Amino acid sequence: MIGTSEVREAARHLDGIAHRTPVIRSSELDRRVGARVLLKAESLQLTGSFKFRGAYNKIGAIPPATRSRGVLAFSSGNHAQAVALAASLLHTHATIVMPADAPALKLARTRRHGAEVVTYDRYAEDREQIGLAIAERRNLTVVPPFDDPLVIAGQATAALELVEQAGGLDLLVAPVSGGGLIAGCAIAVKALCPPARVVGAEPAAADDYRRSLAAGRRIAIDVPRTIADALQVTAPGELTFAINRELLDGVVTVTDAELIDAMRVAFEELKLVLEPGGAAGLAVLLAGRVSFSQDARVGVILSGGNVDYARFCELTSATAATSRSTSSESL
Repeated sequence: MIGTSEVREAARHLDGIAHRTPVIRSSELDRRVGARVLLKAESLQLTGSFKFRGAYNKIGAIPPATRSRGVLAFSSGNHAQAVALAASLLHTHATIVMPADAPALKLARTRRHGAEVVTYDRYAEDREQIGLAIAERRNLTVVPPFDDPLVIAGQATAALELVEQAGGLDLLVAPVSGGGLIAGCAIAVKALCPPARVVGAEPAAADDYRRSLAAGRRIAIDVPRTIADALQVTAPGELTFAINRELLDGVVTVTDAELIDAMRVAFEELKLVLEPGGAAGLAVLLAGRVSFSQDARVGVILSGGNVDYARFCELTSATAATSRSTSSESL
């Protein structure tokens, strides 16, 4: 389906366009976690998240005559911004279907990149249904947020770069929403570092992937109530689930309070601003949700940093929550 050849082709396509984001180390974080932690800072990627990789790889592969008619995407914000910028760079126009309650920063930046934004109620309407109807009416090409081979191959380049920059891994942790990032990471890491484990991180209130893997089939949940707006997908993608069911070593969950703790640590120790969903992988390590040997080489994808100043301050300056997950779940 998707292998290292497709991932390396995506890397060639993105070369000189996407940022080759840095791998960040912290001796204090290593001490706290008990591992050699290698943080891939996709929060510093174009548009502030890993999503640019998949969007540009997909749109660039659309035949020029078709691409010129425009593209459409549905997204809570990070994929929206990525598609908007990629479309602009590739000289076409983007229409984006976004929830009306998406963070104002994400809405503003999507429009700033030249996209037309169509809003909807995420709790009462179906974004995919709305988007597909508009695409058919306007003859636009849909750029899926995760369930597409070219999108997955593009996202995989984050893990490919991490291994190229930092060397072999014993474990990789990355956030899970629709599953495109973790699927791409699993493809790359399992090929380059065969013994390594790949573990997904998702909010406890948005655990559709954990449930689906446990059941062996895709399970849908209601729109989850979590501060991690980037991770509010209600069900795994069809293609991503097929990949992740074969390659993932598991998915673990973290509470919103633990996401906030990880945001604070990233800011204070790493000097990085992360949005809640972008901090999910780091939260897993800090909360002790995954096991590894002493001094293991642990990679983490910090997937995004699209949070506005007021929201960041609101979350991180609040009195630290005392509630923690009581689950003994560990991988």
